[in-house]
Amino acid sequence: MCLAIPGRVEEITTEGGLRMGRVNFGGVVKRVCLDYVPEVEVGDYTIVHVGFALSKIDEETAEKTLADFREMGVLEEELAEGDEAFARAAVKPQSACPDGSCESESASQQVSKSA
Repeated sequence: MCLAIPGRVEEITTEGGLRMGRVNFGGVVKRVCLDYVPEVEVGDYTIVHVGFALSKIDEETAEKTLADFREMGVLEEELAEGDEAFARAAVKPQSACPDGSCESESASQQVSKSA
């Protein structure tokens, strides 16, 4: 799963001509490219996807979204890095149909057989 996660900008720097920042995602701090959101300042919240800030978001919405992601159990998965991410993926059951279409086909076939 790939979600855009809200985080609070703690620091802004320039690296190789790009606007970069340290963003706190409820306790996990990551380096993020802020080049696409020039209006974001230290203390603001932003939505981040695959290391790129996409838009500015208000604090209330950001905190609610983080709480919802924690409750669903997806926040830690989305913020995992390197070996941890690979280890989590290795123990997860793999599906030939990540969109769930195999399950609906299987259910249809079972209904057809019983009819």
